[in-house]
Amino acid sequence: MSNIAVIPARGGSKRIPNKNIKLFCGKPIIAYSIEAALQSGVFEAVIVSTDCDKIADIARQYGAEVPFMRPDYLADDHTGTTDVIEHAIYEWNKLGNSVDLACCIYATAPFLQKQYIVEAINRLKAHVTKRSAFTVCKFNYPIQRSFTIESAENNVTPVDASSLPKRSQDLPDVYHDAGQLYVAKAEDFLNKSFNIFSETSIPIILPHYLVQDIDDQDDWRRAEYMYQAFMADTEKRHTDTMCED
Repeated sequence: MSNIAVIPARGGSKRIPNKNIKLFCGKPIIAYSIEAALQSGVFEAVIVSTDCDKIADIARQYGAEVPFMRPDYLADDHTGTTDVIEHAIYEWNKLGNSVDLACCIYATAPFLQKQYIVEAINRLKAHVTKRSAFTVCKFNYPIQRSFTIESAENNVTPVDASSLPKRSQDLPDVYHDAGQLYVAKAEDFLNKSFNIFSETSIPIILPHYLVQDIDDQDDWRRAEYMYQAFMADTEKRHTDTMCED
């Protein structure tokens, strides 16, 4: 039995053309996900699932495998990620392999660090009652004090009026999906009723500075600024440590 990483990367993208291979701080954004998966050392194969020959070529250049192409019916705007992972597991098994854990890593996750991949795999293996793990991040403002605005008359309505007078520190922390990786037993990915967002999943908590959705051009620009700052800080910390030695 083996562990595999599957990176979904279809060719079509409307809001950001060629999103999965667009240059991000100097190299195709998918390269960051491939490199993190390879550097983690926990996968027997890092597979890119794509319907696009150009994406397949770039994926191979950075060390990923593309042992099969994704069919057109799994490459439209309505295809779910779970369906793509399921297809990849089936195809990998057809090639004479067997899968224990499958890890979905998004192609647009340049902030994903290898240690969080290792943590997700190791913690899942250590907890026999857990079936999956995924990355999460804490909301940086209490969502209990949020409100809606009715478009017609611009009326403000609190989501939870009882929380408005409470201090922020008295409200429980709330987390959201960080959109980087999802690990589960292969048999669960093949189960149509499986829900990764449940009590059988392990949350892998990420810091805010390593989380940024990239859905449009504004997100992309913000993510590049964040990544450049992160790398500059990482280099400074490394230099400071060398000086101390």
